[in-house]
Amino acid sequence: MRVSAGHAPDSPDAAGHRDKPDTLATQAYRLLEEAIVTQQVAPGATVTEAQLSDLIGMSRMPTREAVRRLARENLLEVRPKRGIVICTIDALTQKRLLAMRREVERLLAQLAARECGDAQRATLHELAAAFEEAAANSDTLRFVHADKVFNELCLAVCGNEFVVDAIRLLQGPSRRFWFQRSRDAQVLAVSASRHAVLARAIASGDAAAAAAASDRLIDFGEELAQRALERENAAPG
Repeated sequence: MRVSAGHAPDSPDAAGHRDKPDTLATQAYRLLEEAIVTQQVAPGATVTEAQLSDLIGMSRMPTREAVRRLARENLLEVRPKRGIVICTIDALTQKRLLAMRREVERLLAQLAARECGDAQRATLHELAAAFEEAAANSDTLRFVHADKVFNELCLAVCGNEFVVDAIRLLQGPSRRFWFQRSRDAQVLAVSASRHAVLARAIASGDAAAAAAASDRLIDFGEELAQRALERENAAPG
């Protein structure tokens, strides 16, 4: 089976342009990241570079570059002579990630609100609508794709490379943890609503509103993680 990206506005560059083609390595990264987040490649699985290359229908070189990037983002681990292991994430790890994400993503939301130009603001409104439509249609894959585009837009415009580096270490594992629970329609609905509010707050240029919306989104993530942790602790054995 080969993977393909869902439907949402294309990922813009820092100037808000959406007609510049991605490099092959970037295309490979996006396809593999989505395949891991959506568990088309199972957590804990050991795979080869050739298998991943075949999965996304791309040659080995861009796949290899994508694998290196995904390893830096804690979605997989390259073990020389043993293969590539897809990382797992439990509820306690997710809670620790969210504690860090709360602080960094609040700052990211404020920076993005201040730095966005007209083109990015238009894209943010499109993404807000995409989040809501994904929830209305119970389309989890569309939500996941729109979320990735949203994240990349905010990172592209924020103007702080240290924030970018920190976010890239945190978001991938959290996205996959969320996807494991997204089959619940209520989880998708609340997530989509809070993402849409955040996207519109950033588009408005109101840094304080963007920070508050970011915190509310993380609040829901922490609620999900706490529920999952309680289930894990209650499980026999």
